[in-house]
Amino acid sequence: MTWSRRGVLGLAGAVGTAGAVGALDAADTAGPAGVARAAGAGAPRAAGRVRTGFERLAADGYALLAGQKVGVVTNPTGITADARHLVDVMHADERVDLVAVFGPEHGFRGTAQAGDSEGASRDPATGLPVYDTYDKSGQRLADVFTAAAIDTVVFDIQDVGARFYTYIWTLYDCMRAAALAGKAVVVLDRPNPVGGRRAAGPVLERPYASFVGREPIALAHGMTAAELARLFNGEFLGAGNGSAGPVRLATVPMCGWRRGAFFGETGLPWVPPSPNMPTPETALAYAGTCLFEGTNLSEGRGTTTPFEVLGAEGVDRRWAEAANGLGLPGVWFREAYFTPTFSKHVGKVCGGVRLIVHDREAFDPVRTGIGLLVTARRVWSGFGWRADHWIDRLTGSDRVRGLVDAGAGVEEIAGDWAAGLARFEAVRARYLLYT
Repeated sequence: MTWSRRGVLGLAGAVGTAGAVGALDAADTAGPAGVARAAGAGAPRAAGRVRTGFERLAADGYALLAGQKVGVVTNPTGITADARHLVDVMHADERVDLVAVFGPEHGFRGTAQAGDSEGASRDPATGLPVYDTYDKSGQRLADVFTAAAIDTVVFDIQDVGARFYTYIWTLYDCMRAAALAGKAVVVLDRPNPVGGRRAAGPVLERPYASFVGREPIALAHGMTAAELARLFNGEFLGAGNGSAGPVRLATVPMCGWRRGAFFGETGLPWVPPSPNMPTPETALAYAGTCLFEGTNLSEGRGTTTPFEVLGAEGVDRRWAEAANGLGLPGVWFREAYFTPTFSKHVGKVCGGVRLIVHDREAFDPVRTGIGLLVTARRVWSGFGWRADHWIDRLTGSDRVRGLVDAGAGVEEIAGDWAAGLARFEAVRARYLLYT
């Protein structure tokens, strides 16, 4: 028997990622609203480490992709447990007909800053064409899939658990476009790095929909990409409103992930999903502190700890004192000073706060973010919203902005979204894959 170089490399990649996981379960089973998924989501943890959807796909010899021309939507986070990129592994394996790569915001190789992409190119490592999905949706994105001559879109990107992190809406847009183009979608699951025990924060209202929130889900959704794909297909991709109806969807769940697990418990390597998401600790704070994108304060971009430090010129120790005075669970605030190298207040010394999360289980990032907005407005006379009211896109309505301006406290603001959150949690429960 002889082996081609491509075949040997592919086998090595699959063995390196799959280990002792074993094959995928024999058949897909029907989920809610006719959504297909790979079974066995509740399988016990293997060898003390979470096995990703890609590892299970590889362990099964890519049977789910047999006979199909495949395009992959991914970025630098699409790696194996031994840090190989899945595009390199799949391209080297003769069992997969990988013909295209699709890059999201920040790009396939992750070099672009927020609100930008790398554009179209050819991957120098594999020679594959790389298409740019950023700022494309509907028929325009469907035409990209058609031009790429694929049968199936595979999605594998590490999310961070917040509604306004755009990769989940890249997934949504790809599902909608794939339905329009007559393509199938396979979602390879990865952990929610901040856990998935509960949802938190306001639910988006449709008049405020944008690329930082296409549909009415909670600000901190508490779901994985595969679970969100099932929810999108079951709840939002019905016929009408420019949609061709639900897409042909299969999801490949992880083995060994539990809803209460934070990323450091998974045994997986962390790759920054975007340039300003350097660590899992950044992701933990992000769902709350990213709200400061909608203000005239820095959210820490241009520092080594984005979203963990916040501030502006003229802010002093009174903010940290006021924030600590709220008694928010699981977090302390320290007076901090920093000089951003880009973005807001570039080159200027900013005063503000640094978050120190001392109890991850108790910490609520959304309430914390609201508490910081409330106290910043109280102690700093220079506080202001962005002129375009971007905060409304981030929170999903104008209600948070209005309540903060009216002098409301954290509990009053959180009480305002409680009923909508409860309704979302009831819907969310139907699409969860893990305990």
